[in-house]
Amino acid sequence: MMDTCAEDAAEGKPPRREKWASKIDFLLSVAGGFIGLGNVWRFPYLCYKNGGGAFLIPYFIFLFGGGLPVFFLEVALGQFTSEGGITCWEKICPIFTGIGYASIVIVSLLNVYYIVVLAWGMYYLFHSFQSQLPWVTCQQAWNTQNCVKDTLRKNKSLWLSLNGTSFTSPVIEFWERKALNLSTGIEDVGVVKWDLALCLLLVWVICFFCVWKGVRSTGKVVYFTATFPFLMLFVLLIRGVTLPGAAEGIKFYLSPNMTHLADPQVWIDAGTQIFFSYAICLGAMTSLGSYNNYKYNSYRDCLLLGCLNSGTSFVSGFAIFSVLGFMAQEQGVDIADVAESGADKFYDAVEDMIGYRPIPWMKWCWTAVTPILCVASFIFSLVKHTPLTYNKYYAYPPWAIGFGWCLALSSMVAIPLVAVVRIVRADGSLWERITYVTAPRDVTHWAKEEVTVLSFCSNGLISSDQIQATHLMVETRM
Repeated sequence: MMDTCAEDAAEGKPPRREKWASKIDFLLSVAGGFIGLGNVWRFPYLCYKNGGGAFLIPYFIFLFGGGLPVFFLEVALGQFTSEGGITCWEKICPIFTGIGYASIVIVSLLNVYYIVVLAWGMYYLFHSFQSQLPWVTCQQAWNTQNCVKDTLRKNKSLWLSLNGTSFTSPVIEFWERKALNLSTGIEDVGVVKWDLALCLLLVWVICFFCVWKGVRSTGKVVYFTATFPFLMLFVLLIRGVTLPGAAEGIKFYLSPNMTHLADPQVWIDAGTQIFFSYAICLGAMTSLGSYNNYKYNSYRDCLLLGCLNSGTSFVSGFAIFSVLGFMAQEQGVDIADVAESGADKFYDAVEDMIGYRPIPWMKWCWTAVTPILCVASFIFSLVKHTPLTYNKYYAYPPWAIGFGWCLALSSMVAIPLVAVVRIVRADGSLWERITYVTAPRDVTHWAKEEVTVLSFCSNGLISSDQIQATHLMVETRM
């Protein structure tokens, strides 16, 4: 990783933009950034929910119509401007700087609950270091009289009759009564669960030490965090396909139920899954791309990373559905009953960076296809909106729904708010202000020009990173 010369830093000169030490650092950082629970957890669930293989049709439509083009666009913007998710808009179109701030709000809100999911995983990991797993039997302190061992689920007729009552499994009771300690509702806050709170603290500490030195430490951490999940996925896949009943689960996964395609919710789920799993519109990909050299072939690697991302989701489906097939055979039920519930100029700039023009489909998506898909998904989500519930039984009170809408709108208001502030703070007439804040900033002095400059320290010596791009603006690194 390229670092600032000590002599220049001592004289108070602005730090230069760091660059990836190697191509593999960028690839693993991006892979570690968008491959995770969304691939292994959410994608198989959406396939299970939306008709098995039929879900792959809208998924791939949104993938090629929105996911890959926007993913490459964000990486290329960062590489072209050598800026992060906020300051890149200062150069492109200052009036839209609010987009960068909106992405920060979204990431902040996502981290609040996403880190909790990791804490749950840590909690289960600690509890798994026992001779007998605590969620296997009904003899634990948190179990109720309604707890029924999973061995009874092998009797289909008996279990279906039990499902008509209030009987639960030890797995569900461990999750709801031990891990979560669920209260009666959102109005009942309850008490702090210290063992889970300590797991949450541990996860935050781990995240801190992963990023505390910027991309220098992150580029090394991802060698483990981006590769270890693939090893675990391979282990789960091998174990899953060797279980009895796995073939039926995989058959359900690949057999499409075309009737689900008439439901707009299937298409909404496909669109949200693409944007969720590719981590786009969050500013992260722009920041990671900004550490690339100007001439780096990000187009090729973005296509490879896209194939890796969607391929991981597809393979994860085999691992999950093979286990579902085994569970269905063990319980004597059907698989469906197992679980509960400016383009033209930027196009030329890309050619200058990577040496050739991307396929025209990318340009068409940036200008028409992707915006249409996004607007259609947004409209359908509003039309098909239903009140939020938990476990299909608990309905949240109106004040909680209103608070949720405030959180959803908190990121969107940043865009018009920052636009108004930019216009007000500019000089001249209203039209001159609008023209100024919508024009790009000094495009000839971006990363394109900096890439040819040799890096000298104040002592006159050439640094070891002679032909890597420099960055002369101070920015908070993401």
